[in-house]
Amino acid sequence: MKAILTKYRGATNSLGSRIIATAEGGHRVTIPYPHELSGEAVHAAAALTLCKKLNWTGSLVGGGLPDGSYCFCFADGDKHSN
Repeated sequence: MKAILTKYRGATNSLGSRIIATAEGGHRVTIPYPHELSGEAVHAAAALTLCKKLNWTGSLVGGGLPDGSYCFCFADGDKHSN
């Protein structure tokens, strides 16, 4: 089963707020914080961006973790590659 972890990173002097999505194997994407979204949808956008990059398809289900990050996995029966 594939899992995607997402984390919020606040703005710095040189970078704006962003969401980082990572998966095993060192796969990673960073997206600018999508201010038009809120809550879990912000993190889902990053997870979906990573899926698109890796050509993974299927429905993701996810939820928040105690440290403020989110984890997304594919729903049972969905197909994905890698």
